[in-house]
Amino acid sequence: MSNSLKIVCPHCVTVNRLPLARIEERSLCGNCKHPLFTGKPVELNPSAFGAHLLRNDIPVVVDFWAPWCAPCRTMAPAFEQAAHRLEPGFRFSRLNTEQYPKLGDQYNVRSIPTLIEFVGGHETRRQSGAMDAGSIVRWLQG
Repeated sequence: MSNSLKIVCPHCVTVNRLPLARIEERSLCGNCKHPLFTGKPVELNPSAFGAHLLRNDIPVVVDFWAPWCAPCRTMAPAFEQAAHRLEPGFRFSRLNTEQYPKLGDQYNVRSIPTLIEFVGGHETRRQSGAMDAGSIVRWLQG
């Protein structure tokens, strides 16, 4: 087992190798010097989407949402609270399906909000519908 993890920077999308012993520290990106973990979901576009899913060694949780969706807007603060509680064990991210509908279609997202957890680029679980922060945490830790 390796004693380091690859972590994609939420700001510049550079892959960083982070020693396991430093995962809980406030680590900075070697390229842009911004924090690797912010306690907030990363807003994804198509190019960042692939980098985060395929290059992170931690699970990536994607909230597929749209600005017109009331349940999505209601769940957004809970999703941020869950990110604050569970990072650095997970990378939390959001994808606007109105702005990038092809990615929603690619992952067969039929209702929003939909949360999908990816490990190594592969979907491991999915949950549709708005949840509170506690439910999101339990779903991911269960």
